[in-house]
Amino acid sequence: MDTTYAAHIREDQTIQSVREHLEGTAELAKGFADSFDSGDYACLCGLLHDIGKYSEKFQKRLLEGGGMVDHSTAGAAEVNGRLRAIGFLLAYCVAGHHAGLPDGGSAADTPDEPTLCGRLKRKLEPYVAFEHEIAPQILLPEPSLPIRPLGKAGFSVSFYIRMLFSCLVDGDFLDTERFMSGDTDRGGGEGIDALNQKLDGYIKGFANPEKEIDKRRTEILNRCIEKAEREKGLYTLTVPTGGGKTISSLAFALKHAKKHKMDRVIYVIPYNSIIEQNAAVFKDILGEENVLEHHSGFSYDDTSELLINKRLATENWEVPVVVTTTVQFFESLFASRPSKCRKLHNMTNSVIIFDEAQMLPTQYLLPCIRAISELVYNYKSTAVLCSATQPALSGLFPKELSARELCDHAEELFRFFKRTKIVPVGELADTELAKRLNLEKQVLCIVNTRMQAQRLFKLLLREGSFHLSTLMYPLHRKQTLRIIRERLKDGLPCRVVSTSLIEAGVDVDFPVVYRAEAGLDSEIQAAGRCNRERKNAESPVYIFKPAEEYQKHMPAMMKRPMEVARSVAKQFDDIASNEAIFAYFTRLYRFEGTGLDTKSIVESFENGLVKGMSFPFARIASEFNLIENSTYSVVIPHTDEARELVTRLREGERSRKLMRSVQQYAVSVYAGSYSVLLSSGSIEALDEELAVLTDLDKYSEKTGLDANADYGAAVFS
Repeated sequence: MDTTYAAHIREDQTIQSVREHLEGTAELAKGFADSFDSGDYACLCGLLHDIGKYSEKFQKRLLEGGGMVDHSTAGAAEVNGRLRAIGFLLAYCVAGHHAGLPDGGSAADTPDEPTLCGRLKRKLEPYVAFEHEIAPQILLPEPSLPIRPLGKAGFSVSFYIRMLFSCLVDGDFLDTERFMSGDTDRGGGEGIDALNQKLDGYIKGFANPEKEIDKRRTEILNRCIEKAEREKGLYTLTVPTGGGKTISSLAFALKHAKKHKMDRVIYVIPYNSIIEQNAAVFKDILGEENVLEHHSGFSYDDTSELLINKRLATENWEVPVVVTTTVQFFESLFASRPSKCRKLHNMTNSVIIFDEAQMLPTQYLLPCIRAISELVYNYKSTAVLCSATQPALSGLFPKELSARELCDHAEELFRFFKRTKIVPVGELADTELAKRLNLEKQVLCIVNTRMQAQRLFKLLLREGSFHLSTLMYPLHRKQTLRIIRERLKDGLPCRVVSTSLIEAGVDVDFPVVYRAEAGLDSEIQAAGRCNRERKNAESPVYIFKPAEEYQKHMPAMMKRPMEVARSVAKQFDDIASNEAIFAYFTRLYRFEGTGLDTKSIVESFENGLVKGMSFPFARIASEFNLIENSTYSVVIPHTDEARELVTRLREGERSRKLMRSVQQYAVSVYAGSYSVLLSSGSIEALDEELAVLTDLDKYSEKTGLDANADYGAAVFS
């Protein structure tokens, strides 16, 4: 009688066989990798990834309980033995499909070491049933990589491994989900053609503008639509603040995706607040079911077969429009954990819009540039770098890629949209700054830290004063911004103190703006929140130096741009001119030098090829942190909906749909603040990544969460 070898067991004791799981995963992985001509390799990985589950020891552990069993190394050894050099590359994917992509290691590594070289030396539990259930299905593909190498080729090869890994782990997750719950939550939303029809209906309203400013915005929109017919590649979109960049870039993306039969549009945005605003605009135009708003990553990994419900909650971006953060996008591209990597294959054959491109993290700029280059050059995607202050990146891309501008006559457009005058006012203490703000009827003040935002707000007049920072959960910020816009429109008192989250892409229009010293791009972006609709001929934007107590905690990554901005301001009368902006970024990048890749990430991967294809995936994943301090999500149960979500979380429920809802009520805090809140009994830890606020006095309707140990670096806002 045939023996059924179990891969998974449902709560009702129904068994999914190993063969069923391997074949299901292989089919899904192949479909994903076909988008970059690698379906056969992904299929092979899928067929082999869990063959270690054929061992008696694993079966006993799954059916009767017991200690951990290594079931991943068997498949890695098998693929390494069946294909020459390519087999070693595929072995990374198979070996890492539970614990994460390993470092390659060296021939000297012992079997006890977690490197790929070490693991391939391990003595494995017999998995003999594999020979008659799976081995006959294996067709070995031709051993050649379907990519064109950039640079020294090492980075390109390591990136290819990561993409194959994504196909395997997402296929693994989805096949498991299909069996465990009967619902894979796949393929939500409509197709690109349907979204284009909805966009066309929306932009019909722009056909015959009357105001001159609206005519200019329509001109920019029409240029983007015309340029969407161009071939795939690397583009820039340089549009002055107030020029309608959000709709114009969406129009280019959807028209371009339709022209080239691309799968999705991905918006990469530096701040949560802009995600919330842009996602709301896109949902209004395209329908809520077509847009995923992905702020934070709940990146549960199943290393023990006991956390399946958690790992299936992680995000894979299988929707037509994704709006996500710079942190989420790039940390996923350099991650090793399966839960973080499962979305990567959905970046292929996509239009990727990098909104506010000047805010790409300087200390990781070269790795980010190389990742963008790979997506464009080898994975059939188009990338658009959008900004009003376009960074001088042309010399940083590989010679095979050059960016083309989508918006012609930028100089003339910038002259038309210029409506502010930047005025330096020296150092201002909080009391003096508050006095100035209280004298204004409507004013915006942008500071660099969450601590100063909360302190300064308390010094403002109570009537008509507002605070904005990411210490407020996303829905709270949305509600506050709605009130702010209404008061501005109605001419009511409206004094706002905010972190930098408001300065890029948030559609507000103040007659006066104050901005704490920052990089030149941040100062100009702040000016974009002033006199936006040209109600005045020219309005002031005051640049002030904050008190020393706020600067002493400031990281070097923020201090250097401030210093370069000061030097540029001494040379140019108009720091918002294209010449001044180009000089600023050129000096900043030259000043940084090796600081554009502080962890030598590109070099590490390039050198891996000549070191026997030994790539440091695990090491780089631990070092690539756009936010250097670890953060935790705290759910704020302030509404009936939030309380219902918390109840479901406490009961152990985890799903992508649930976590998408939870993030609307979550505040991210640094480890120091988390420890203080936990030790004081103010929060309850629900799992290793998530907590709920139990002391509601710690959350203010005005200023959000009281995280008094949190200094709030501006990258986090």
